[in-house]
Amino acid sequence: MELKFSKVERKGPITIVTLSRPEVYNALHTDAHFELQKVFDDFSGDPEQWIAIVTGSGDKAFCAGNDLKWQAAGGKRGWDKGGFAGLTSRFDCDKPIIAAVNGVAMGGGFEIALACDLIIAAENATFALPEPRVGLAALAGGLHRLPRQIGLKRAMGMILTARHVSAKEGLELGFVNEVVPQGEALAGALRWAEMIAKNSPMSIRASKQAIQKGLGASLEQAIAEQRDYPAVQAMVASQDYIEGPKAFSEKRPPKWVGK
Repeated sequence: MELKFSKVERKGPITIVTLSRPEVYNALHTDAHFELQKVFDDFSGDPEQWIAIVTGSGDKAFCAGNDLKWQAAGGKRGWDKGGFAGLTSRFDCDKPIIAAVNGVAMGGGFEIALACDLIIAAENATFALPEPRVGLAALAGGLHRLPRQIGLKRAMGMILTARHVSAKEGLELGFVNEVVPQGEALAGALRWAEMIAKNSPMSIRASKQAIQKGLGASLEQAIAEQRDYPAVQAMVASQDYIEGPKAFSEKRPPKWVGK
């Protein structure tokens, strides 16, 4: 598929997806959403790709959210089953996804980042859910993910005021994992991805799936049911499950195959 609104690069088992509409601060419209749906479908289904990074083109914006000018001009609004950018309603991907936030992350852009497993933010990054200022609401997951990630009162403080939050404050609030110098968001995300890639991808997928499914259950239920989760069963049946202890006993680095 020819990509018009994004770029995809692969570095070993790491897929880097760059939102590429710099002329509108990487704001997204319908065609971009459907393109990104296919991009992340391909990533999810590729056994050779273990981790994804999402970032924005240029040095000003990660993603300014919904393309309001497109919408105001009568452009059709909508996305595929994966949600905004093919990510915000994608609940079946057990591979880690990292947001490398290199600038503005507004509205849907912030919702993309919140849908990722880690957020690495450049010091010039800015986050907000400003939809109420234009008569909208953050219905691509922001209203539900932010309270779950930073607590109700702090999330209400951001959502009801629509205020902008710096990368530093995002770290203090708890939705940012690390703040890096301006221009180094992607490098920081790659560093995290490489650390993750040292572990068994089967274990990583099992861990992510167990966390996601467990959050919707009581602690007792989550612990009782976790061995029945598909990714956990796949881990136990994998070559990596044998290779890990074997490599440890032989005092050598493990050779993960991801199956």
